[in-house]
Amino acid sequence: MNKKIKPLSPHLSIYKPQITSIMSISHRLSGIFQSFGNVMIFMFFILILAEEKFYNLAMFFFNSYLGIVFTFLYIFSLCYHICNGIRHLVWDLGYGFELKNVYISGYATIAIALILNTLVWVL
Repeated sequence: MNKKIKPLSPHLSIYKPQITSIMSISHRLSGIFQSFGNVMIFMFFILILAEEKFYNLAMFFFNSYLGIVFTFLYIFSLCYHICNGIRHLVWDLGYGFELKNVYISGYATIAIALILNTLVWVL
């Protein structure tokens, strides 16, 4: 029997990234990152209740560059996830499905999340 060579499905690398797909992937990744962040915060609270040396170790981490970057990204993921969640709630009400509005709301979500994150760190 002669096997016909079937074409492979196109790979993701041939597609141009769009704001809709990037926002969807980012929403999922920010939720996953928040899960890890919540574990870190829970561990921090447990360490507060433990001995002073464990608390000092946790404070050493959160005051280090790695801890500051982690906290910055965690707060940004919260801001982004909340803003994008509100965007999805508006969609659930049936508004904003036109392609122009999807792009505007996508860029607005990113801008508002950056502004909120900046406000948290400045204030």
